[in-house]
Amino acid sequence: MNHINFKNITEFNLAQNLPEPENPLFSIGSKTMNVNKIQNCVSSNKEVNYTNHFYIISLKNIVSGEIIYGRTKYDCNTGTLLFSAPNQTYTVKDVVISSESWFMAFHEDFIRGLDIQKRIKKYNFFNYNVNEALHLSPKEEQTIKTVFRNIETEYQNNQDEFSKEIIISHLETLLKYADRFYKRQFLNRKEINKSLITRFKDILGAYYDKGQLSEKGIPTVEWLANQLGVSHRYMSDTIKAETGKTAIDQINLYLIEEAKNLLLAPNASISETAFKLGFEYPQYFSRLFKKKTGLSPKEYIESASLN
Repeated sequence: MNHINFKNITEFNLAQNLPEPENPLFSIGSKTMNVNKIQNCVSSNKEVNYTNHFYIISLKNIVSGEIIYGRTKYDCNTGTLLFSAPNQTYTVKDVVISSESWFMAFHEDFIRGLDIQKRIKKYNFFNYNVNEALHLSPKEEQTIKTVFRNIETEYQNNQDEFSKEIIISHLETLLKYADRFYKRQFLNRKEINKSLITRFKDILGAYYDKGQLSEKGIPTVEWLANQLGVSHRYMSDTIKAETGKTAIDQINLYLIEEAKNLLLAPNASISETAFKLGFEYPQYFSRLFKKKTGLSPKEYIESASLN
């Protein structure tokens, strides 16, 4: 399998058949394609890995082919907004793109020292697996294209002291729209979300039933996401959107419910209960139990015996 490493934006533009960037740290461009034209940087019947050392935002309509991050395949759809952070690797195979496509690339040095550099780290969609990319409605797609065009207009103007500030302002607008549209996407995927949450709880239950809590400890969010085949950020956002609680909260709630069952067994030991549930220190288990129930494990046992 070929591996192409885009060290700079100039290399990326050449691979996309775009002009050399006006600024070595920033570039934007568009292409018009039809269903018979395969993206120029993709070799037919070959899988190619790509790694870029800068941010990429692209809007494209993919009609066939595959784009893969890790083990997950991108669910191709009309009007798709893709986000890639520096040093992420993705696999492309025979991708056919229709209609108008937009590409924006910017190096971290372009935003270094600005407020957007801090804020961009908080946008989870730069860390999502590619199959969790943003699918746009027709109206949303037009909104995003308008922002792309505004950025391109400023990019093509004669550069002056205001150019970068205006481009950054438009970029922040695009990211805010993307954040809004992602939240809409989460709401529209309730059935998918419910399925993911059900599988999340099933995995926790199987982990407990096999005695892995006592053997391996409490599973991490990253491990659970891997079992589900999604990124941990996507899993966390999905669970939070559907339940109002974080993935860690859901893990802790599961542990507390199991703890209640164990503590009501005859001659129950608080220390043994803690170890069975993966807690290395019984004191931590007791603090968490009281935080979630309002009672210490001992108080819970005593109150249950009175009922």
